[in-house]
Amino acid sequence: MPADQAAGLRRRSAQQPVRCLHCFFDAAGSSIQLAQALHQREQVSLLVDMRGRLFADSPTRSLFDCKQQLERGVLYTLPQVYGDGWYAPGVRADEPNLRGSAQGYDWVVLDAGSIQTGLVLMPGARQTVVIEVQPSHESMLRAYTLLKSLSEVDDNPGIALLGDPASCDHVLVACSHFLDPCFAQAIYSVVHEEDAFAALAIRIVDAVGEEKKMAAQTITGINLNHGR
Repeated sequence: MPADQAAGLRRRSAQQPVRCLHCFFDAAGSSIQLAQALHQREQVSLLVDMRGRLFADSPTRSLFDCKQQLERGVLYTLPQVYGDGWYAPGVRADEPNLRGSAQGYDWVVLDAGSIQTGLVLMPGARQTVVIEVQPSHESMLRAYTLLKSLSEVDDNPGIALLGDPASCDHVLVACSHFLDPCFAQAIYSVVHEEDAFAALAIRIVDAVGEEKKMAAQTITGINLNHGR
């Protein structure tokens, strides 16, 4: 059985939520690097080309655009080493049926392009936002503005920074001064790692493992309480 199908069956049987990575990278290949790093951790990804910059040279032959594919419940994907790629320029994370279509993957990696001031999250999914900060005032300002918006979300997603070390540190200092301290402390940076993408993949996969462990302990505790 293909790995993505096996992962989907495991997730359905365990009723696990879809895990979504929102990637704000200047370089088009960075999202691919992250998907490959996840693959090294035995994770299967659906890489969604939201900006039409990853798979434009080899779009899937289909009479239907990405939204029509979602309506039909059939995505025309491109097989990749790390999972599948989906040419979907203009698609949004909250599109109806996207979560259901992505259920068979360990991760949905959304290539969102450069930092955007607005972010649309996928309803009902576990979210992680990855932000690349460049050494410019505009990039740091955009990163801080996006982080400020995320600090106001009820269910805070995981947040990671990479890119220029000094610029990321500057953004973190600003968050510590002007945003909720707990929110700022939860942001993690991989800029000082030798391989940022590998370190990021390890971090987010390990975080999922800890989350599952805590959930299992909670369920066990509930069962024990019922047994008394």
